[in-house]
This record gives sequence, C-alpha cells and structure tokens, in this order.
Amino acid sequence: MYKQLLLSCLFLFPSLQAVAAASIGLGYTPKYPANFKHFDYVNPNAPKGGELILNGNGNFDSFNSFALKGVKAAGLSELVFESLMVQSADEPYSLYAHIAEDVKLATDKKSITFRIDPRAQFSDGSYVTADDVKFAFETIKEKGHPFYKFFWADIKNARVLSKREIRFFFSRTYPELPLIASQIPVFSKKWVGEKEFAKVSRELPIATGPYVIDKYRLGKDITYKRNPNYWAKDKNTTRGMYNFDRVIYKYYKDETVRLEALKAGEFHFLHENYSKLWAREHAGTKYDSGEIKKVNFEHKNNEGIQGFYFNTRKKLFKDIRVRKAIALAYNFEWANRNLFYNQYVRCDSYFSNSSIATRELPVGLELSLLKKYKKKYPEHVPDKVFTEVWQPSRITDQKSLREHLRKAKQLLDDAGWRVKNGVLQNEQGEKLEFEVLLNSKGFERILGAFAHNLKQKLGVQINYRTVDVSLWLRRVRKYDFDMIVSGLSQSQLPGKELMNYWHSSVINEEGARNYAGVNNPVIDDLIEKIVTTNSRESRVAMAKAIDRILLYGEYLVPNWYIAYHRVAYWDRFSLPEKPPLFYQPTPWALQTWWLKETKGKQ
Repeated sequence: MYKQLLLSCLFLFPSLQAVAAASIGLGYTPKYPANFKHFDYVNPNAPKGGELILNGNGNFDSFNSFALKGVKAAGLSELVFESLMVQSADEPYSLYAHIAEDVKLATDKKSITFRIDPRAQFSDGSYVTADDVKFAFETIKEKGHPFYKFFWADIKNARVLSKREIRFFFSRTYPELPLIASQIPVFSKKWVGEKEFAKVSRELPIATGPYVIDKYRLGKDITYKRNPNYWAKDKNTTRGMYNFDRVIYKYYKDETVRLEALKAGEFHFLHENYSKLWAREHAGTKYDSGEIKKVNFEHKNNEGIQGFYFNTRKKLFKDIRVRKAIALAYNFEWANRNLFYNQYVRCDSYFSNSSIATRELPVGLELSLLKKYKKKYPEHVPDKVFTEVWQPSRITDQKSLREHLRKAKQLLDDAGWRVKNGVLQNEQGEKLEFEVLLNSKGFERILGAFAHNLKQKLGVQINYRTVDVSLWLRRVRKYDFDMIVSGLSQSQLPGKELMNYWHSSVINEEGARNYAGVNNPVIDDLIEKIVTTNSRESRVAMAKAIDRILLYGEYLVPNWYIAYHRVAYWDRFSLPEKPPLFYQPTPWALQTWWLKETKGKQ
C-alpha cells in the first residue's frame, strides 16, 4: 500500500525543482489544482454522525501496523495512521499535501524536503514535529517489518532542519524514490518511548488519523471513535470523508456464520469474496424488501494475480515439468460453472484486468528487450515468449480433460515420476505428495475437485489443511509451506514493490512476498530497471516482459479475478454519486459514505 505513486513530474520538468509544491504526479499535471476544495468522489456536504459496523476475518492481537509479529487489527491504516502526502483515487498516480503542507525536490534529486502543516496534531493534542517524522522513519526501517528495510533501502537518512522541516537524503536517484519518502507514515515518539518496537502491540497508537481506538476485545471486536479534534477535518484532502462517529469491526472465523450475522443486523456492510454465498445465500426477505442491498460495484483496479503458489524452495517443485503437470490437472471451467456460478474470469497475467496484461505477441520495445535478454541469458528466456502467448490450461469437456491429463502424465514420466505398486514415486522411492496450507475453509471445496483429478488420474496426492490466520501468517512469513493460495495486488504502473514479489534478493527474506521463490536474473534486471525509468512506455514494456517470463516459469496454478466488487449492505447509508476509479470497497465505504438523514455537525 506504500507504493502507489511516482514523482516523475519533478524529474521531467527541471524548472519545477526549485519550487515547493502541494501536489506531484507521474509526468503530468495532477488533476486537482493547489487550491482545490475536495476530491470529486466525495460529497463535501456529507453530514457526520452514526456508526458503521464492519466485519473482520479471524482474529487480531496487535495495534502496531508496522511490526512483523502479530495480527494487525483491521482499520488501523485507513483510520489511525496517516502519511506525509495522500493519494487521490481517481488518477493513475498523484499525491497531495497532507501532514506535509508542501514538498521540494533538490536540484540534484538526491534529497527531498517536507514542511509540516502547522495544524498537524497527534491524537493526544501534541503537534507533529520533524523529530517525530524522523523517529517514525528510523524506527520502522530499523525495527519494523523487513519489508520497510528493503523498500526504504535507498532513503539513506533523515535530517531535521527545523521544528517543521525535515529532509530525506537518497543513496541513489530514480523517479519513484521521492514518492516512497512522501508516503512514510507518521506517529508520535511518545507511542514507542523506550520500549522495544516489536513489543509495542497493545499500546494505543498516538497518531494523526481521524479516529482513535475507543475500546476492544482482542480477537473479537474493535471500536474506533472519530476524534472531534481531528486536525485535518477541514482540509481538502479529507473534506467530505470520515463521516461516522464510530467505526466498529466485529470478527468472525466462519464465512457462513458471518453472513448470518449480516442478515441479523450484527454488522452493516460486507465485501463478499465467496461466489457460492453471493449467488445462493445473499437472499431472503430482507433482500427482497430492500432492507439489505446487494450490489456489484465496477472498478478499474489492476487485479494482479491470485493462484495456488508452488514453493520452489522445496525439492519437489524445483522441476518445472512437475509444476506444469500439476497445473494441467486444474479444471477452472468446471469450477467456474459448478462452484463459482460463472462469476469469474481466469487469471492469464500477473497484471490481470489491466493494459499491462500480455495478450498478444511482443512487439517494439518489449520485443527488443526480450531479444537482448535471450542473447545474454538464453536459459532464462523461454523460446515460446516470441512465438506463443501463454495461456492457462482450458478444459472445455471430457475429451480436453483427458488430453490435459495425458500431457501431464507425460511430463511426470519425463521428470522421473512413475507409478510403482500403485504409488507415483521417483527412483529414490519418494512419493509425489504435498500439502496446501489454507486460512479459510471456503477453499476446501475448490481444492477437493483439484485433488481428485491429481489423485485419481495421475497418482499425485494433495493434502490440504486449514489453520488459524495467525498460524498461517507465521508459516508463510518463514516460507514453511509446500503450496498456498494467495494473491498479489498491483498498482496501475508497477514499480519497486515488484522487488518484494519476485526479486531473488528476497527469496529468504522473512516476511517478503516472493512466495514461489522466483530466482531469475532476467526478472531481477528488469525489476531494477523498471524502478529507475521515468518513461511510461519503458515501464509498461518491462512489466510486460516480466509478465511473460513469469507465466512461462509456471510458478503457480492461476486462479481467477472479478472486475467488480460484490457488496451487501444495510440500506441505512448514502453514497457519493460515483465511486473513484481505483478503490477497494471497505475503505471506500468507511471513508466516503454517510448515514442517511443524520443531523450531526457538518
């Protein structure tokens, strides 16, 4: 979430470099002028008052959004913690001044200076200082989740220039880096004090956001109350937003129980992720009467990819033939028809639902890039990237299923896996057997059909196990799994977050998201170059090249995506006239909706 914008305009237009600015964008003039009143996707006159009750998944045990350990409480990043600048949701990539009232990039581009809004206050009433910003940056980078150390690696240090001014120095220069600095979250030094940061988990945050934690029961519920003294309540970046007096999350571990709780009015709003529930169970008298609304909200998000990830750190999955054989046995068409009620589209790209997705043969700059890498690293650029557009297996009937399974069997034979005494094994007598680690029982029915094909037709044994969210996180952070189901979301123009996804340097970095263990020098080089380019054309060409090579690497069995959000909510809320272009439904609701006929203060 911390990579959403790029500061290319200051790189492309040197005349701007000496001028402090209130907004920045990627090679274009940001949509909103310096004196804009509010974002277009809000109602600036939305009344304040009432409460919004949401649902949380599993449990929580920490209020520290930045540490590796613990399961974070829902709502912290949206309601409690803020950054120096904020992103608009109806532009590709633009940032606007928030805690920092303006920003100035040095002429040599090796540092960036922020001046703090003199109104900016923490929840305890103390004013935000440059020293607080420096402390938050250094604490998170040195003692927080390993992601930050990696993501902020090129921010060398910070220097306090005055009580309200801070300068960040860079070890190298590239367009995204100033934006990364602009999104550094801020909290008070008092919150941490002399305590070890990793152990700051139950202390209530002292931050700048519009809400504070009012009460909670660990793993059960948490209530946020709107801070009546919120420093930015009249600022253009928040006008018309954060309209509820209280935002409450109630936690549920079972999807069916959660849905019945919605129908009973225990909470008000549900972003539904399960197609069966959406198709069959979101029904009844309250839906018929209109008391509960059932709506598909369209979006333009880059959906990234979701799939069954092979952990190639494991000996079993190092052979691409084994991975491809297993993938051939997955019958998405059957699952979509019989389990998903034809609601989904199969993922065919690591950048699904975007213009970056590779659905034609490479041309132009992308083609020249791939040819160059093929010459330098012939074994790491498959020949087929030049002749065939990668597609997931498509099984339309029993005949095509048999054909796919025959291909899978041949691949397994070639890889040395043969049936002996009724068991698929290699020459060492090792069985082809693995476990899928799940954190939701909803996937068990999906794995069941997949496991049946593999076991009955190929002799491959899948075991799947559903565990508590906290245990799932602990094991995934340490790559202690054979296969998991997970997704990787994407920004509209990919950048440095890709290093956390697929760069070889994070293969064994605890908490990184290179789930599959991708280790390819071509991917490494492309990611390093994509970070440094300020050309949209080059960035897209590099992302497409990455997409093709990853797809042909068979690192996962692709799942599916959906180009709309399935939302059920009680008809007690009013909505802005239109949603933004790029959004997730829960943050959109808690930030921009309001209670009908509320007579609270404006």
